[in-house]
Amino acid sequence: MIGDLGATDATALAAMVAAGEVTPSELLDAALAAVEARNPALNAVVLIQEGVARKAIAEGLPPGPFRGVPFLIKDLGIEAKDFPSHNGSRLFANTIYPGDSSIFQRIRATGVVTFGRTTSPEGGIGAATEAAVYGGPTRNPWNTDHTPGGSSGGAGAAVAAGIVAFAHGSDGGGSVRIPASSCGLFGFKPTRARLPDGPYAGEGWAGMAIDGFLTRSVRDTAVMLDACEGPDLGAPYVAPPLDRGHAAAISRPPRRLRIGICDTTFTGEPIHPEVAEAVRSAGRLLESLGHVVEPARPRADVAMMMRAWTDIVGIGTALSIRSRLGERAPRPDEVEGVGRGAWAHAQRLHPTRYLEAVGEIHAFGRQMAGFFDGGPDVLLSATLAEPPARVGRFNHDTEDYVAYRTGPNGIFAYSPFCAIFNASGQPAASLPLGWSSQGLPIGVHLAAAFGQDELLISLCAEIERAAPWAGKRAAMAG
Repeated sequence: MIGDLGATDATALAAMVAAGEVTPSELLDAALAAVEARNPALNAVVLIQEGVARKAIAEGLPPGPFRGVPFLIKDLGIEAKDFPSHNGSRLFANTIYPGDSSIFQRIRATGVVTFGRTTSPEGGIGAATEAAVYGGPTRNPWNTDHTPGGSSGGAGAAVAAGIVAFAHGSDGGGSVRIPASSCGLFGFKPTRARLPDGPYAGEGWAGMAIDGFLTRSVRDTAVMLDACEGPDLGAPYVAPPLDRGHAAAISRPPRRLRIGICDTTFTGEPIHPEVAEAVRSAGRLLESLGHVVEPARPRADVAMMMRAWTDIVGIGTALSIRSRLGERAPRPDEVEGVGRGAWAHAQRLHPTRYLEAVGEIHAFGRQMAGFFDGGPDVLLSATLAEPPARVGRFNHDTEDYVAYRTGPNGIFAYSPFCAIFNASGQPAASLPLGWSSQGLPIGVHLAAAFGQDELLISLCAEIERAAPWAGKRAAMAG
């Protein structure tokens, strides 16, 4: 099921275009043929705009680092005037934007040929992508009985299936890293405010949400981040400046680092044994590269963070629904169960709760900063507590929004690592370093101190060179 592009990444495809070995039109033809052949089984690519893509090629593509490479944007939160959006929801179906967001302008300037959108769960809530507006769940190319993750699940499935070499995503609680883990890809969440949010939004989920990319290689992510990084006009806050940039950082290994390793959750609960072994194996690999690897676990109030995250996202969901419906409650034919539950939860909160929750998120960020100050340079853990879930487990039927997030079988139990670094604002990445006994990908998670994006991506590149995962994907495809 995995695509015939195999280990080819976007950088290699762009080099082929530059050398005249293939044209942008031919690559677009191949991508569209892959959609036709593979998307029916996956339900990952939607809202195709072939005419827009053909016109962009005919008018001349920008001479950027990915000139001529087919590209897909997530159907949530990235405004692009030529690409109508459903935003994962029947309530927002067929939204037309008046202009392009800053992040899309920067993506387009790299020379990519954007031709459609990828699926997302309603409101971006959840670790699976199963939105009613798309007529069914999005499925994992490695095993279609399982989810590709969420909320950038369509992007992960499209890249893993070989439809495109890389795709846009976004991450407010793990929504790039969860699909990366589930689909055997690389996913990097930058430091808070590293990428622009405007001009149609000031910040996402109190600054916890940020754009990102699902890629086959560290170098594709590094080059795209360099092309897109930096605040847009009027940004409410900015990330610490980079030194030389992500691409320069991956050109050389980092200094030998102190790596903290945690093969449980950050609150000490056990995780799936195959996932825990993948973490320990990554630790042994890092030791073989000369890094010092020692057990470590943050002493931070994770329970407080989870409550605050749940309330902030619930309020954000209610605000989004209110923008279309005013004060009335959403109907089942308009908003799915989890969204209706989030709306109801927000109505029950005290009017001051939002600012209180933001304060708790900030306090948590200081706790995590304290852990890294004088502690490890990088924290190693799993990305998810278990291999990719089966389709249906995290659908949006329930209206118990709080239990869906924080219950014993909820999203935070399944994904206890990712949202922590959305709350703290720190850079974090998922690397495809493990496989389950059922042949499903297992991601290993690395996080660094606030602003240390270059150090983290340099380490990711060193790991990629030592244990190239593209070959594993190609071997499994065969």
